[in-house]
Amino acid sequence: MTTTNKRRDFLKTAGLGAAAVGATTLAAPAVHAQSTIRWRLQTYAGPALAEHVIKPSIDAFNKVAGDQMQIELYYADQLVPTGELFRAMQRGTIDAVQSDDDSIAAPVDISVFGGYFPFATRYSLDVPVLFNRYGLREIWEEAYGEIDGVTWLSAGAWDPCHFNTKEPIRSLDDLKGLRVFTFPTAGRFLSRFGVVPVTLPWEDVEVAVQTGELDGIAWSGITEDYTVGWSKVTPYFLTNNISGAWCGSYFANSERWAELPENLKELFKLCMDSSHYYRQYWYWGGEADLRVNGTDMELTSIPDAEWQTVEDEAMKFWDEIAAESDRNARVVKILKDYNATMRKAGTPYRCG
Repeated sequence: MTTTNKRRDFLKTAGLGAAAVGATTLAAPAVHAQSTIRWRLQTYAGPALAEHVIKPSIDAFNKVAGDQMQIELYYADQLVPTGELFRAMQRGTIDAVQSDDDSIAAPVDISVFGGYFPFATRYSLDVPVLFNRYGLREIWEEAYGEIDGVTWLSAGAWDPCHFNTKEPIRSLDDLKGLRVFTFPTAGRFLSRFGVVPVTLPWEDVEVAVQTGELDGIAWSGITEDYTVGWSKVTPYFLTNNISGAWCGSYFANSERWAELPENLKELFKLCMDSSHYYRQYWYWGGEADLRVNGTDMELTSIPDAEWQTVEDEAMKFWDEIAAESDRNARVVKILKDYNATMRKAGTPYRCG
């Protein structure tokens, strides 16, 4: 490059610099560097489980969002106890949550349907169908629209709810007096059969089983039992379940959600859907594989005729919940209509 060309390039650069300085001086409020948006999101899950139920989707979000936004993922009780997550999010202590309405004590009437509402679902696909084709999405948006500070974003399915225990369960009598770690509404229902629900931080559950504080767990399916290590301390797995899929959701602090540009909102929605999809096949395949090939746990069952007592009692429980509010009654009607349709459709939607 000649000296003349060098000088010409320098003058062009200098001119651009001067123009930029002038623009900054004239319109300072409108021109400033954008810093990376940072969120703190806490999940209900411990580290081993979070590797599957949320981390892949958050890693993908951070990779695509790059310098525009980064989400820091925290595990069960790491920043805030699970039961206080809703209030912490409402205050802005944390920006987003992955959990169920029931566990985080969401102050809405429909919170009882989060987690494991007894026999509301048979299979994991029931949850997205209920939300996206039968009207639950609109009801959830309505309920959370009445609460300041928190925006409900999306619901998806997890695993079924089984008992894993220190002693075998082969009849309803074996449930009596069992101290079991479970979800609030599930515990409320199971207490009708003599189960004693126990609330503990998630990370303390395994030790509590080992020390005798707990007799068992009704918190998951067999995939989670093996993934988080509970299969090593609870050698028996009951094949009967009280729900075919856990219903969990994503929530965000309303102000923080509103501040996001539209492209980041859409990216977050895509990553939530990615998380929902991953769990569909991870759990479905795992539940079958570990029943057949798992070596830690012996399978036990309560005879179908005897278990029907539990299913019949669940219908009474549904009616009690429906009586608590008009909105709860709308949800219960949807569940009844949906399950009636599935039964009429027959195999593979409902068997028997």
